Amino acid sequence: MTFLITGGAGYIGAHVVRAMLRAGEEVVVLDDLSTGDADRVPEGVPLVIGSVLDRLVLDETFQQYDITGVVHLAGKKQVGESVEKPMHYYHENVQGLTVLLEAVAAAGVRSFLFSSSASVYGMPDVDLVTEETPCAPLSPYGETKLAGEWLVRAAGRAHGISTACLRYFNVAGAATPELADTGVYNLVPMVFERYDAGQGARIFGDDYPTPDGTCIRDYIHVEDLADAHLAAARKLAEWAARGEYRDLTVNIGRGEGVSVREMVELLNENTGHDIAPVVTPRRPGDPAKVVASADRIAAELGWKARHDVREMITSAWAGWEAHRKS
Repeated sequence: MTFLITGGAGYIGAHVVRAMLRAGEEVVVLDDLSTGDADRVPEGVPLVIGSVLDRLVLDETFQQYDITGVVHLAGKKQVGESVEKPMHYYHENVQGLTVLLEAVAAAGVRSFLFSSSASVYGMPDVDLVTEETPCAPLSPYGETKLAGEWLVRAAGRAHGISTACLRYFNVAGAATPELADTGVYNLVPMVFERYDAGQGARIFGDDYPTPDGTCIRDYIHVEDLADAHLAAARKLAEWAARGEYRDLTVNIGRGEGVSVREMVELLNENTGHDIAPVVTPRRPGDPAKVVASADRIAAELGWKARHDVREMITSAWAGWEAHRKS
């Protein structure tokens, strides 16, 4: 098997590449480097600089490297930006996926893994979010992920491609400092940026119907996330080798909730800071609680998260410090 990993020079993509190489798989990276970093791609791994919107580049890549499976992580992922630029997000995330799937079908590739998101659920009013929880995304970003899932499954049925849609919850941590998340879009790096400015973490609302009044989220270590991709890609390859068409949709989380205030306290404790957080008004659209049920992925793939929140924080902080000093 040779897997094409789109977005393989990004934060999550680089971890997926690392996990697959460590397991003995052959990989090729396709990335337009708009947010990725070529230095994240290991020596010896082919890097094709290009967009999933470019059918010519895709066709040449499939032919040159004899691609047999695709792990699609490339795309735009900032919720706020998607509200400001919905057409851009639909073009990049949905049209880009359409062009990629056309190339996949034309090349006869029989396994396709799609990077989805818990944002497809919107504001679920449940203790644990299962894969059967109704989807009602709140942002254009979430809409593009849900539309992407529909498209992936439809293309799979039409062309005999085994597919998997992985719904990520809140990703944090790093396998090594050089692979750390340098974007300031998620809670952990946002708090680190506040530390650098000598300020306390910002908490958006403390009047939610939760034990301490702050939102509760499910955090997953990026190494665990990468291992889930490996397990899913291998399952798809197994189905494809048997000539089977099957589809799989799973949550990737720990099944444990941590409140924002608890997370801030852990961040202070594990980075040596003692700065009180600043409470500001709620952000529109933030659900009170979103925690994954991880039962299906355990049953289907035998996967379970291994890392806890402290490991996420300490590894992310080591990466933040390394990038700041470089």
